Amino acid sequence: MSETAFKVPKMGESITEGTIINWVVQEGDAFEEGDILVEIATDKVDNEVPAPFSGVMISHKAQANDVVAVGSEIAILEEGSSGSKSEEKSKSNLKSKEKEASSKPSIKVEASSKSSAKKPLQKTASVGIQNNTFYSPLVISIAKEHHISFEELARIEATGNDGRLRKSDVFKYIDAGRPYQFSVIPAKAGISGDIGSQFESIGQQMMQLGQELNETLAELKVLKEQPAVEQPKPYTIPQLKLDKGTGKIVEMDRMRSMIADHMVYSKHTSPHVTAYVEADMTDIVNWRNANKVKFQETYGEKLTFTPLFVEAVANAITEFPMINVSVDGRNIIVKEHINVGMATALPSGNLIVPVVKDADKKNLQELATDVNRMANLARENKLGGDDIKGSTFTISNVGTFGSVMGTPIINQPEAAILATGIIKKRPEVITKDGNDTIEIRSMMYLSLSFDHRIVDGFLGGSFLKKIADNLEQFDTNREI
Repeated sequence: MSETAFKVPKMGESITEGTIINWVVQEGDAFEEGDILVEIATDKVDNEVPAPFSGVMISHKAQANDVVAVGSEIAILEEGSSGSKSEEKSKSNLKSKEKEASSKPSIKVEASSKSSAKKPLQKTASVGIQNNTFYSPLVISIAKEHHISFEELARIEATGNDGRLRKSDVFKYIDAGRPYQFSVIPAKAGISGDIGSQFESIGQQMMQLGQELNETLAELKVLKEQPAVEQPKPYTIPQLKLDKGTGKIVEMDRMRSMIADHMVYSKHTSPHVTAYVEADMTDIVNWRNANKVKFQETYGEKLTFTPLFVEAVANAITEFPMINVSVDGRNIIVKEHINVGMATALPSGNLIVPVVKDADKKNLQELATDVNRMANLARENKLGGDDIKGSTFTISNVGTFGSVMGTPIINQPEAAILATGIIKKRPEVITKDGNDTIEIRSMMYLSLSFDHRIVDGFLGGSFLKKIADNLEQFDTNREI
């Protein structure tokens, strides 16, 4: 039997880290191959990580709520039989280790990402600079996208374990208007790197200008009448003491907290513009009502409006590919796949966005199968990581909740999102052969929120009108 390092497995293309929810197998416990050892949360999905072999859990290298990188070591396993002898031996070893530890002074060693002990940073005289110099790849990525320097990161209040800066800390700071964006860090603060050197140089120039100003004031004999010039303080958002009222306190769950961060980040990043049209859904409603029973008998799938919406959107994207994009700095990435996300309610009331991959290449039966499968998995909280990643455009059916229309927030890093309202019968003026008549029609509002950095009004409006045309011009002679 041999000891083996247990590492965080790869859990998706763009996932670089996760948060340990809890350990299912405790230290000293035996397990079988395939047993769940630990639960790790990534973005909106909780992953159960199975054991690669049978054995005994020797020790945990990371604890619940710790943020761990993909590929990092989080436990030590003993490979071999998981029977009672192995379990007793492991427990015996743990007890002996505890006895040895109790007779020796306790020394706590904090491991870095390279498994080497961190040296404590020297305290500086600069107020508000954090001592923690380790930032996760996700935090660094967010900082790079928002042009936040390491000096500015060092001033952000960190709420993670051991003073670790969390993603939510950075978004909260950005939402507050980045109060330390233009503050000066003294050269003694110990910040290194090209950006740090630039800030130190600027700080020295400002200090020199301050000295020259003091000399000028001394010559004019003004210094005696005015207080000494103080170091400029960074602008901070005023802390208004608002009356938030009293009542029952309900703490946000983990998913709601992540949704809140994502929504604030989206509104801060993308200048939102929303356009509206209404579509006459009479023909498509009548066709669905006439064919939904036959469709289910033929394919074993319910025919809802969602796959019809996905089809109309995918066809419109093929004509307006610049809607199917995302921003990377000064570059626009035009996506090669059309993956349509559909906002879906979970039993908890939170929303999640499962994705129909390559929607433009699928027929109505395939779209209905994908939509129904993921809707059922969402209701059962069984969506996997692959089900919710890779979307390039999102649909939110606010009509499901009875809303006439909505102003949806863009699902980053996409460029636009569509909201479909309730389908409602109304009297409408219809022109036929030059004559106006009033008829009862099934009407629906569509609203498109788009990122005005890369989508202008003409593109957004034309794309939205094309979706409405696709719905209104639906082929009523279409065979199942």
